[in-house]
Amino acid sequence: MGFQNSSCSFSRFRVLDPVSDELVLQIPDLLRKYAFREIDELPEMSAWGWSCFDDMFDTEWSAASPKKGDAVFFSLRLDIRRIPAGVIRKYMALAIKEEIKKLKESGKTYIARERKKEIREQVLFKLKKHFLPVPGEFNVVWSIANNEIWFASTQTKIIDLFMEQFLKTFNLHLEHKTPYVLAQMILGEENQEKLDSIEETNFAITRP
Repeated sequence: MGFQNSSCSFSRFRVLDPVSDELVLQIPDLLRKYAFREIDELPEMSAWGWSCFDDMFDTEWSAASPKKGDAVFFSLRLDIRRIPAGVIRKYMALAIKEEIKKLKESGKTYIARERKKEIREQVLFKLKKHFLPVPGEFNVVWSIANNEIWFASTQTKIIDLFMEQFLKTFNLHLEHKTPYVLAQMILGEENQEKLDSIEETNFAITRP
């Protein structure tokens, strides 16, 4: 889901720190430094980093420069390896069964908690080889002149990840423009007390 689709949900942010001309020149190199790295052949369950706005699989920006006019365009790439819970349960049961068989041969019957943990890690490690990570992309449009960013997601976890990665890359803090923050900006400090006194409206239907 992104800005090039027919419809898109997005979040807005304000850059709180000043953006120097020197930093603007460094943006392409910083994006490459913190670009996404593939984990298809690695045991990690997830990975994230920046990629090209025009091609999510391009982490060198060969397809297009991130700078377009007065704005910077790039994407947050997030790959997650998902192993169905039923598959994990099946192979855990088989591994535990095999472990019990070995214990009985040595006159033991009890599997220690730490050993069960080791067995689970071994099972997951083997299963990871059979499940490729699913790629995901979240577009970013950064208007440097307006100190504003549009991010193609409204999911809390994805937003937190984006803000953390943005700070790590550019050393710039972001403020999420939630409805409350937007109201603060529009009404001003003189109406802060009135804003805080507003009670939430419950739109749920109450049945007798």
